[in-house]
Amino acid sequence: MPNTLTIVAGFTAKPGQEERLRAELNAMIEPSLAEEGCIGYQPFVDPKRPDRMAIVEEWADDAALDHHFSLPHFRRVAEVLEEILAEPFSLRRLTDVPV
Repeated sequence: MPNTLTIVAGFTAKPGQEERLRAELNAMIEPSLAEEGCIGYQPFVDPKRPDRMAIVEEWADDAALDHHFSLPHFRRVAEVLEEILAEPFSLRRLTDVPV
């Protein structure tokens, strides 16, 4: 069975944009989970730094993630993030450690 793909995306909001970042990332949960190949999609906030958030995503494979990047809800949030982030978001692609 092929490894799933885990994505950890990190975000830092500009001052005053923390709530908007939270709202935008939360709005991505439902449409992302509805996509074929999306196994998990969960945002998190740093309890000591409310301007910092992360999303942990799990995808069936690279093709499912690439498809996600092409969809209107992703393209829309990417445009919003350009306006509200203090720095470009980080994206780490991880797979299971071989046993």
